Amino acid sequence: MKESSILSYRPQPGEYAWTFGGVPPVRTVPPGTVLELFTEDAFGGRVRGVSDLVTKVCQFPFVNPQTGPFYVDGARPGDTLAVHFVSIEPARDWAASTTIPLFGALTSTHLTATLQEPLEEVVWIYEVDRAGRTVRYRSRYGDHTTELPLDPMHGTVGVAPASLEVRSSLVPDAHGGNMDTPEMRAGTTCFLGVNVDGALFSLGDGHCRQGDGESCGVAVEAAMNTVVIIDVLKGLSTPWPRLETDEYVMSTGSARPLEDAFRIAQADLVDWLGRDYGLHPLDAYQLFTQAGEAPVANVCDPNYTFVCKLAKRYLPGQAPYRDAHARLRGQARDYARAR
Repeated sequence: MKESSILSYRPQPGEYAWTFGGVPPVRTVPPGTVLELFTEDAFGGRVRGVSDLVTKVCQFPFVNPQTGPFYVDGARPGDTLAVHFVSIEPARDWAASTTIPLFGALTSTHLTATLQEPLEEVVWIYEVDRAGRTVRYRSRYGDHTTELPLDPMHGTVGVAPASLEVRSSLVPDAHGGNMDTPEMRAGTTCFLGVNVDGALFSLGDGHCRQGDGESCGVAVEAAMNTVVIIDVLKGLSTPWPRLETDEYVMSTGSARPLEDAFRIAQADLVDWLGRDYGLHPLDAYQLFTQAGEAPVANVCDPNYTFVCKLAKRYLPGQAPYRDAHARLRGQARDYARAR
């Protein structure tokens, strides 16, 4: 692999993006580039101990910083940006989680207004054992500890929205954004519809791990060293973010109420199975009904996100997206051997 096809980038403190759209690119790169990136945690690295309450150390809306955006040469509206995650590794030996007033699935919020008091703001600090591949949970109101498997992922991956929109990095929608799905891990290829010239791709919100739903609204938040490969698939549209692994194809939907996110993801997957696998919509609908999986990604963001997934072993043999996932996996192996 030519060294010129690799770009290493670590943002300076003032170089993070807080929105998708409305931000000039930090670099211009050709398709096929390997990006070696540092991403800061959702708190900007400010929550380091149990006394660092988010409402005291962070200033809204400057939360969830994004690394980017990157202008990808040749990407035009109507194309698809393919982002393959080669590796995602915690950059520190600690990570943080917290409850935040008026935020989360099991508390009053400004969209679910009640007369209850907001939940108490409490911080949990996790020890990250990168060699042992675990994070250590410690209860704040007792002496219980347990080791949880390290499963790094990115909560936020996206491109600039269409129609001159600017969206907060906290919001998931058709452009991607803060989807918070644990499926966005190493080995996954994410397909994003291009809405503006250059796509303007950004990512952030690294999690050491996260349960389905991200119930309290905050995962095990961590800075990450991440390697991705980006490519442009000309003339292929992608209405909602889609994911592919060696075993699964997946569609996402983001909306409120939660059942609409579920419907969007299922309808998008049915459309995808028709386009790339030749299945009639009703045949695809029936197959997914019997063999599909539907893990909820988040029920706490301004929009909720569902993922609908189907194992490739149930599908015809042809590869979707011009076999981009397999090709990028091969490029990732070449990169690993060269390093």
